[in-house]
Amino acid sequence: MDTRILQTEYSDVMKKSYIDYAMSVIIARALPDVRDGLKPVQRRVLYDMHELGIKYDKPYRKSARIVGDTMGKYHPHGDSSIYDALVVLTQDFKKGIPLVEGHGNFGTMEGDGAAAMRYTEARLQKITQDGILADLDKDVVDFMPNFDETEKEPVVLPCRFPNLLVNGSEGIAVGMATNIPPHNLAEVIDACKAYLKNKDITVKELMKYIKGPDFPTGGIVVNQSELLDIYESGTGKIKVRGRVEVENAKGGKVNVVVTEIPYTMVGNNIGKFLSDVVSLIDAKKTSDVLDISNQSNKDGIRIVFELRKDADPQNFINLLYKKTRLEDTFGFNMLAICGGRPETLSLKRVIEENINFQFEIATRKYTKLLEKELEKKEIQEGLIRAVNIIDLIIEILRGSKDRNMAKACMTEGKTEGIRFKSKESKIMAGMLDFTEKQANAILDMRLYKLIGLELEALFNENEETLANIARYKEILENRDSMADVLISDMDKLKREFSVKRRTDIEDAEEIVIEEEAPKVIDVMFLMDRFGYAKTVDMTTYERNKEAADAENRFVIPLKSDGKICVFTDVGNVHTIRVKDLPFGRFREKGTPIDNVSNYNSEKERFLYLASQDDLKYNRLVFVTALSMMKIVDGNEFDVSKKTVAATKLLEGDTIVSISRLDERKNIILQTKDGVFLRFSLDEVPEKKKAAVGVRGMKLSKADNVENVYFAKGSEDSIFEVNGKSMDLFTRVKAGHRDTKGVKLRS
Repeated sequence: MDTRILQTEYSDVMKKSYIDYAMSVIIARALPDVRDGLKPVQRRVLYDMHELGIKYDKPYRKSARIVGDTMGKYHPHGDSSIYDALVVLTQDFKKGIPLVEGHGNFGTMEGDGAAAMRYTEARLQKITQDGILADLDKDVVDFMPNFDETEKEPVVLPCRFPNLLVNGSEGIAVGMATNIPPHNLAEVIDACKAYLKNKDITVKELMKYIKGPDFPTGGIVVNQSELLDIYESGTGKIKVRGRVEVENAKGGKVNVVVTEIPYTMVGNNIGKFLSDVVSLIDAKKTSDVLDISNQSNKDGIRIVFELRKDADPQNFINLLYKKTRLEDTFGFNMLAICGGRPETLSLKRVIEENINFQFEIATRKYTKLLEKELEKKEIQEGLIRAVNIIDLIIEILRGSKDRNMAKACMTEGKTEGIRFKSKESKIMAGMLDFTEKQANAILDMRLYKLIGLELEALFNENEETLANIARYKEILENRDSMADVLISDMDKLKREFSVKRRTDIEDAEEIVIEEEAPKVIDVMFLMDRFGYAKTVDMTTYERNKEAADAENRFVIPLKSDGKICVFTDVGNVHTIRVKDLPFGRFREKGTPIDNVSNYNSEKERFLYLASQDDLKYNRLVFVTALSMMKIVDGNEFDVSKKTVAATKLLEGDTIVSISRLDERKNIILQTKDGVFLRFSLDEVPEKKKAAVGVRGMKLSKADNVENVYFAKGSEDSIFEVNGKSMDLFTRVKAGHRDTKGVKLRS
């Protein structure tokens, strides 16, 4: 036994393993093949349905049956991925031409999911059989063993049109992604025909046929002039708008109706679109909307906005395009597996690769057909020759002891052991040289084949065989003839399966909306003890003043375009825009300030709130637990950032008090141990917000400031201390900053 230990760098092992994993995901899972436009799971689902015989003219079969069979034979990666692939293949709002026909609930454009696989049924579409799965029995593509080598599966399906373009694809691999929009089948086929006639055709010339994407949801592509660069490079951004109509409603009102949506809105994004419109209304961006109704159904999209009589519908439409996903960007990235590796392809390259693949399919198909016709020709010629000497053949058969003796005579001229009626017959038999296939066909021939009509049919069949051989050789030996065959096949698909273009392509002007500056009004900011905040207009506040003052911890007047500054114990000041707060009814709960700022209620608590405008004309007194103090000009907090440091703190320190400096000039500090110190605020210097400040009181070890009181004089010096009223102005003698205080007995 070999016991050698091979040493290698851990990073090298990880690198190799990750690259192997990445390539497996890229090649075998996430990206489509440029030849048939299918990912492995899609290819396996279609092939399994073909093998099960679930054709377009046969009854539907349970999706669970298809999924289970595919998973057991070809795709051992879980049933959900297989069923998801089957569902997408049926959805006409995602695929340009669905490849599977579904029966049951296979989801909706609005994001509703498909029913469970045990409830739905499916079968192949006719285009899938005629254009993707045809001729699999003619050895047109290579087969490979499945995961456990008990079955064979095709490496690629023999697709007769660029399915990668017609149905598009999306997928996320490791370090790369593909996103290809659907295109119109008729346009793609016309472009393929143009390429077949001129291999040197340019992307610009191809775009005379392929105008751009043709999304199944319709809509309007509005950057036509940029499409050439996108199709030449294989990457870019396509701007898509939904289609909107204006309808007259009852009472002189106007309805704006969305009838088509951008392809990117398929799914839950329709709900997001409606939510965005509601947000615009709440933010007073528009006051034209009276009602919104989503009347969409299986027949299509219909989202109705009922507008006021005097509303400007075009301005509202522009607002929808500018502020919602009704105009969106489709990130075009034509990445596919080409030659066994991922590659970003141009439009011409995709068509070129597919046409080359079709030539390969046709070559293998007609080579196989030619072989069969040559075999038929050989047998037919043997039978015709045998009919001409049928008497000799019968004599050989009657004179032979067994089949092998008769066969040896017909193929090699061996006459030993065979009884002939005459020497001439024996001489003629010795000259026979039928091939083995011809001899077997003669021996298997029934007597009724000698009837006149049967003989005539044999001669006619031989003429047809000779014509087929000549035709197949012409196709195989002449590229133009093969091209004509490909064009004929694609024209047949075009006639039977093409649909009218659904997406318009144009160059549209950039949407410009004229937004009126919001009217600035006086409002009252209300925040309760739980941190829920809102604003109400002054009339509402005055009407509910008593309840507002009693129920809220902070009641602050300010302007509707102003900001609130929230100071916390950890030294932060958070800025909240008034327009981000809910505005309206007094009894509405409001929103937690955590939701509209960086404030974290689990890590900090608010000490002081003020409007930013009010701070500009005031100064603040800061006191910390370690007795650091300073006065800061309110203009220091006129900043645009959502969160800044309100002060610099020593390690382990927190802010105990933040108060506005007013006519009260005496400050009294109380510590946890009951020590008090009174001194004049004139002794506290003014500092910048980034400064630590000065010491207000000398503290004993493990003691810290707990409460702060402000007094103008003896007339307002009675405070509640430890639950009892106390005249601190008379009980605490005046001292100086940075001295020890006195301990009071309660």
